Amino acid sequence: MGVLSDLEPKRVFHYFEEICGIPHGSYNEKVISDYLVAYAKEHGFEYVQDKLYNVLMWIPASEGYEKEEPIILQGHMDMVCEKKPGVVLDMEKESIELVVDGDYVRAKDTTLGGDDGIAIAYMLAVAEDKTIAHPPLEYIITVSEEVGMDGAAGIDLSKLKGNRMLNIDSEEEGIFLTSCAGGVSAHVTIPVLWELANGKQWYELVVSGLLGGHSGAEIHKERANSNKVLGRILSDIHGTESLVLSAMEGGAKDNAIPLYSRAVIGLDAKDVDIVRKQIEKISVVLKAEYAVSDSEIAVCMKEMESKELVTKVLSKESLNHVITFLVTAPDGVQNMSVSVPGLVETSLNMGIMKLTDEHLFTQHAIRSSVTTKKHNVANQMKWLAEAFGGTVECKGEYPAWEYKNESEVRNRIVALYEKMYGKQPKMEGIHAGLECGLLAGKIANLDCVSMGPNIFDIHTPAERLSISSTKRVYEFLLAFLAQK
Repeated sequence: MGVLSDLEPKRVFHYFEEICGIPHGSYNEKVISDYLVAYAKEHGFEYVQDKLYNVLMWIPASEGYEKEEPIILQGHMDMVCEKKPGVVLDMEKESIELVVDGDYVRAKDTTLGGDDGIAIAYMLAVAEDKTIAHPPLEYIITVSEEVGMDGAAGIDLSKLKGNRMLNIDSEEEGIFLTSCAGGVSAHVTIPVLWELANGKQWYELVVSGLLGGHSGAEIHKERANSNKVLGRILSDIHGTESLVLSAMEGGAKDNAIPLYSRAVIGLDAKDVDIVRKQIEKISVVLKAEYAVSDSEIAVCMKEMESKELVTKVLSKESLNHVITFLVTAPDGVQNMSVSVPGLVETSLNMGIMKLTDEHLFTQHAIRSSVTTKKHNVANQMKWLAEAFGGTVECKGEYPAWEYKNESEVRNRIVALYEKMYGKQPKMEGIHAGLECGLLAGKIANLDCVSMGPNIFDIHTPAERLSISSTKRVYEFLLAFLAQK
């Protein structure tokens, strides 16, 4: 018996549990892709698995729906792999541990992968059930959505016949998405020089206790970015003459607001108490500043146990460059939309930061619904990096998904929602990126809406999927498919 075997809809949660049992982080999708191919073969469905491991699948119409136009269902098979600090789990090889907690399914100490495993579970449950009424269905299941939408960019959709699509990759029941921001990932490298380490006392400086979150959908919540906070702390103690820096890292994905960062610093014995008191003062300030958005923020300075491993430190000039860059690099919301009240227009997130033998490396997810502003922020990063002798490489650019003035899919959703629930659904744009923009460039006259059940705190170990919402959204999906 599975952990989710008693939940309804049974087959949806059956497939969701099977998906959760397969490690499927971005760039680690072969096994989950092969699982989908095996499913298609078992049920006799036509399929294509491309060299990127994207999967297309064709589901014949149910009786009486053979002459209806096809509907495309779309989602992505990769998940963001994040875990709480100190958790020993290889998410590339080991499966997550599921927990049922009241109305929620979550994973123990890790991300759940409801984004976007629940879409795949819906699709597999629909396809196998001969009692469900639906037109011909065409499934698009992509890879690497979370790291630049590589799958959607490289997929060949020339065999598809439909142009009406439901993207099942949003996380608020009753809110249907009709547009999204475009984005690009900016990879910054700033060269550094090293000196021999000697005569210091060594300490680990850790920023933790943060909520993190999706760098698009939750960037407006003003949650602390651990990389930026660490840079701020280093700048505050930089006046200590004996301060040296030996190591630094934080964050794992550019599309997740980082929730943990660390640095290894060295000090002369006479400065230890001074810096400790500075850290205590900074902690009080940060607690006050983030009392609402990150109430558990914590800064810890603890003595290193393996001091013999510290062999080198940044040169004075490199230390200045690193701290100055971390402090001055733009981050968070840059512009709010003038035309859509409450919608973030432009933002960026320093999701990854690491000090290597050759350079400081940072990776920033830049998003905007205005292409020129997206490019302007990337240009800002270029000039800033070059001021320190560094470079910027932009990767994985994807277009915004523009609002469609006339939409049959949107009209059908509104009418059905009003019929089922007696109220109008919300139709909104989102600052996060969706694959709809890329797919619209491959499918002529694509008419698309994005939907999904309630999933909270995605891209963090607090991620949880509402069981009751999953059931209601599935029922709505079936009713939508049954329309003629």
